Amino acid sequence: MKKHHLSALCLAAAIAASGTAGFMADTAIGSSPVFAADDTSDDWLHAEGSRLFDKNGNEVWLTGANWFGFNCTECVPHYLWSGDIDDMVKDIAEHGVNVLRLPVSTELLYNWMVGDPDPIQSVNPNDDPNYPINVDLINPDGSTMNSQQVFDVLLAKCKKYGIKAFIDIHSPESNNSGHNYGLWYGKSFTGRDGKAVTVTTDVWIETLAWCADHYKGDDTLIGFDLKNEPHSKYGGAPIDAIWDDSNAENNWKKAAEDCANAILKKNPYALILIEGVEGFEGHGAWWGGNLRGVAKYPVMPTSGTSQIVYSPHDYGPVVSAQSWFEKDFTEQTLLDDYWYDTWAYLVEKDMYPLLIGEWGGRLDGGDNEKWMGLLRDYMIKHHINHTFWCLNDDSGDTGGLWKDIQFGVTRAADGSIQAQTTINWDTEKYDNYYYPSIWKTQKTKKFIGLDHQVALGSNGISLSEFYANYANTEGSNLDGGTVGGKHGSEVTIETTPPVVTTTAKPDEQQTTTTVLTQPDTPTTTPKQETTTEPTTARQRKGDANEDGDVDVADAVLICRYAAEDTEATLTAQGKINANVNGDSTINTDDAGLILQNVAKLISFD
Repeated sequence: MKKHHLSALCLAAAIAASGTAGFMADTAIGSSPVFAADDTSDDWLHAEGSRLFDKNGNEVWLTGANWFGFNCTECVPHYLWSGDIDDMVKDIAEHGVNVLRLPVSTELLYNWMVGDPDPIQSVNPNDDPNYPINVDLINPDGSTMNSQQVFDVLLAKCKKYGIKAFIDIHSPESNNSGHNYGLWYGKSFTGRDGKAVTVTTDVWIETLAWCADHYKGDDTLIGFDLKNEPHSKYGGAPIDAIWDDSNAENNWKKAAEDCANAILKKNPYALILIEGVEGFEGHGAWWGGNLRGVAKYPVMPTSGTSQIVYSPHDYGPVVSAQSWFEKDFTEQTLLDDYWYDTWAYLVEKDMYPLLIGEWGGRLDGGDNEKWMGLLRDYMIKHHINHTFWCLNDDSGDTGGLWKDIQFGVTRAADGSIQAQTTINWDTEKYDNYYYPSIWKTQKTKKFIGLDHQVALGSNGISLSEFYANYANTEGSNLDGGTVGGKHGSEVTIETTPPVVTTTAKPDEQQTTTTVLTQPDTPTTTPKQETTTEPTTARQRKGDANEDGDVDVADAVLICRYAAEDTEATLTAQGKINANVNGDSTINTDDAGLILQNVAKLISFD
């Protein structure tokens, strides 16, 4: 049986302890201000171990691409000046992209939050509603929409064609080269009112929490990548981004945890994507690629880690030469030299899901393509989610999946204007490297979307259709083409709004536990269980379930027990074994020590 990860069941246990049945639908989290009238809000995802699941406990695979521009000074996805937004999103779906990573800036979200979104340059000749390019981006008065209105239209188009999306904070300020700056704070910009605004950690968190709250009723926007590529002082940052257990301002682990708590308080169902850093305890990595610190200092939101996805970036030698490419490298040498200890262990040990937020590059007929093929195959074999960098071809060091975009118009015999956007894809890059790595059925090659109702383009199917008609007959291209349906725990969707209640433990006034309860349901104070069993019993440290092994299952049991899950019981001996830190309680501190033992960071011997 698949071992559930501690984090997924921590949240489930907290929910069970409070008397609620599980995740809630759109009526539970309010209606979205835009484009959600026909939405059932049933597409939220959650993690169990290293995999992501839908509300029915069925596995999903996020296989998408990046489309940048909102992060730049143009404040819109690039190439809207060359093609129609409806045509472009439709074509993206037709090519099997089931999720878009959309880089934005904190400046952009700040201006949305204060109610003064950035204007954009015209994406329609003469702002003419009669000219058939981007007519969806023209207001009734003939003016061009602002940046937030364009974002809302983009989400609506994604919904129309079965694509999901998540945003990525690519830089503090709107800057076409903002990714070079390695911190989430410390930059300034001039606000729309002419006043200087400094992006502090608090401002960064506030804007993301606002965004989560504003769009919580629309499950098209499924998550938030908190910061693109935290790294060193290279690029102008005053100090390196670090990962440890300190309260230092530049501690990315703490900042990510605080930000995750703020977002999940507004929308408990959003995925939180957390990138790594550049260096950890003397080991270097790609910017944002180093997740060694997770084993020692995992990000632990108050509500549990069922929404946490770790998101390293990985590139080949064309972007930058690295020591692990200085040989006739193979998958095994890449694992030995870099991948495994840097990020792959999180999946191979079934600890957390991974989403490679950026991979890709130019075709060189050599080592870069070799690396790209090896990473592609490894992600398929290990069910690693990913978003290719990128769709647009104006990324200087990687190029894109698109070569160019053309917009043509013709006038029909009746005088009407007909138009069509043509995206010229880089067929060699798409066919050889991207297409094999996107989620599709094993035999009929139907693209599999993440929406339960809407098919992913004309050659795609919805998530419900896949599990109803394909999963048990031909399966998909995951796990070597395994045929089968449900793999995870089913999550009940309720329609009653959640009430978030923070309850202080009686003997730990500084520690709080957040539980989700239905309205008018009394909250209960989590018990502080003391270990009063006979001291003559011998402790088998960590073996809470008494199966002879110390593993993730023991941490899960302890977390559920601490959350008062009535089905999570410990015998007298199990309680002694569970109390690994030797204090008077059995709680998630003990579970955390067990996880460190499993990761071989500490030993109970």
